Amino acid sequence: MPDILIELFSEEIPARMQTRAAEDLRKLVTDGLVESGLTYAHARSFSTPRRLVLAIEGLTSESPTLREERKGPKIGAPQQAIDGFLRSTGLGMDDLITKEDKKGAFYLAIVEKPGQPAAEILAPVLEKTIRNFPWPKSMRWGSGSLRWVRPLHSIIALMVTEAGADIVPLDIDGIRAGNTTRGHRFMAPEPFTVSGFEDYAAKLKRAFVVLDAAERAEAILNETQNQAFALGLELVEDPGLLAEVAGLVEWPVVLVGEIGADFLSLPPEVLQTSMREHQKFFSLKDKSGQIVRFVTVANRETADNGATILAGNQKVLAARLSDAKFFWENDLRVVANVGLSGMAEGLANVTFHNKLGSQKARIDRISALAREIAPLVGASPDLAHEAAEIAKADLQSAMVGEFPELQGTMGVYYAKAAGLPDAVAHACKAHYQPLGPSDDVPTEPVSVAVALADKIDTLTGFWAIDEKPTGSKDPFALRRAALGVIRLVLENNVRLDLASPVIGQLQRNEVARQFSVAANSPNAFATMGGLEEFASRAVIDVNEFEALAADLLAFFHDRLKVYLRDQGIRHDVIDACLAMPGNDDLTLLVARARALQATLETDDGENLIQAYKRANNILTQAEEKDGVEYSFGADPKFAETDEERALFTALDAAEQQIAPAMAREDFATAMAAMAALRAPVDAFFTAVQINTDNEILRRNRLNLLSRIRQICLSVADLGKLDG
Repeated sequence: MPDILIELFSEEIPARMQTRAAEDLRKLVTDGLVESGLTYAHARSFSTPRRLVLAIEGLTSESPTLREERKGPKIGAPQQAIDGFLRSTGLGMDDLITKEDKKGAFYLAIVEKPGQPAAEILAPVLEKTIRNFPWPKSMRWGSGSLRWVRPLHSIIALMVTEAGADIVPLDIDGIRAGNTTRGHRFMAPEPFTVSGFEDYAAKLKRAFVVLDAAERAEAILNETQNQAFALGLELVEDPGLLAEVAGLVEWPVVLVGEIGADFLSLPPEVLQTSMREHQKFFSLKDKSGQIVRFVTVANRETADNGATILAGNQKVLAARLSDAKFFWENDLRVVANVGLSGMAEGLANVTFHNKLGSQKARIDRISALAREIAPLVGASPDLAHEAAEIAKADLQSAMVGEFPELQGTMGVYYAKAAGLPDAVAHACKAHYQPLGPSDDVPTEPVSVAVALADKIDTLTGFWAIDEKPTGSKDPFALRRAALGVIRLVLENNVRLDLASPVIGQLQRNEVARQFSVAANSPNAFATMGGLEEFASRAVIDVNEFEALAADLLAFFHDRLKVYLRDQGIRHDVIDACLAMPGNDDLTLLVARARALQATLETDDGENLIQAYKRANNILTQAEEKDGVEYSFGADPKFAETDEERALFTALDAAEQQIAPAMAREDFATAMAAMAALRAPVDAFFTAVQINTDNEILRRNRLNLLSRIRQICLSVADLGKLDG
């Protein structure tokens, strides 16, 4: 079985494209080979800045011979039909055989397709792959028609067997496949030949090229950590930057440089972001968390051990950090002169959405809602309102204009510089959180209030203008916003009836929508007045908002199911709890669901569910048959058996425990009391005939079943459970 080595050698491939390109090469080639009838044992792909490589082990030497039976026309069919069949099979009349089935005799052709050598299959598969490679962006050069991410210089296509290595015949726009490649552009530029993957990888290493991107990344990380440790510093970990830098170099050389003393007063996030975004530098911090050194990764070794490279990098870095320092100092002057509220005034001219008004209008809505939510999360309404008003002010800062990823982070610094309380300052960043399922959830009450208000306003705003997620499309990240609300509520144990703020915010967003429409009409500002005056005249359809709120709550519930499913809570358990009153209080809902799940995981709980369903089925059938509702009047004086009398006693005891437990929201106690009914209910069904001929006893027993149903349904809608 031959092995295959493919290398596509070009000018520098952008780092962000390399990993995907290597995987695309592996998949496209192996899929093409398998579709042509070949199999293989293993395939690995690699990438460096100047090459994509594929190594295939254990490829079959040829595709199998295929034998196919094709049913033809009936015996005695028109000659035209027979001739057409012969042409389609490539056979002659003498090659056909006759067969017979229940419909009569017919011609049958046995068509054999001989196997092909692997080399004859590989060449067209590789050519198709190269010519149709799915680069995000590609280019043409010279007079050829080939498109590639950067000019393609050479191709290695080797088929290696015990007899030696053969070049697969392939020529693409004058680039003929061979067995020659080059090493490092500067340190080993001369061409060399290879005879297989092991030989190729070994010679590349000697030519100062580390083929495996993961090996390059590990080498960079280890050397950086070692040099940081020697200096008494710590690396600021950045996995994304590490992967990118590993795609920029073929022979990584780690160099540690100094940051000018003039720039050490900048916030560490500014230093790190500026160095990462502009220079692809890693950051080293001291024990206090201040960034004091940078790490650059060169692509070559030099006689002066990188001194010239470092000097050039430090010069460029000084220019970059001078810009950052200017932005920082300018922003601090603005804050000192007009405060953060003054900085935020410019947001009145920034459109949030053409149907929902400006960022300033949105901030006003968030501020109003944050004040309402604050008492529910233990925050000061005044502080929550103040935090919401300045939380997005840094969007107008020069620093965030240069580095948008620092939004919120810079707000904290500016708020502290303005002398605002820490709770207000921290909300500038924390109100964006959580940004994803693994992001931290804010816990400071003011931050929680503003974060909830921000996300609820986003959801209600886009619900109001009918911009909801559809299928896999969610351009405004509304699923993430809903999950953020869920996590904020649950992880902070917030008691919040979502329906109320949702309806209120839907109304505020509708006013904003109508105001935006009116503002764009002719002579608008001559008649409409300000937003507050306009709000007093806006047309509000309460029924419409209640319907929208119900739809949005259903969306919350769907996201809650996904969130709880990952924590092992069954979907039917959630459905059983959603059917109960108070389902817009997510904390209450989840507490009920967890208690029900725990009950179902016990033998008593699971068996009681079956007994409940049996009682419910018998009762439902009887009510449909009799046309009456059996919901009251069960009297223990009509009990005939000990089991029947024991069930009356058990139901009385369960009601005395369940009702107060539910009133104080002690679901665990209520569920335990319900599960305790399992034994007396089982005994009742074993000993007692429900549909007896005695009508008085029958009605009494049906009313007793109704009591079972009512007690169980007071805890959760058990009819929603599976099974």
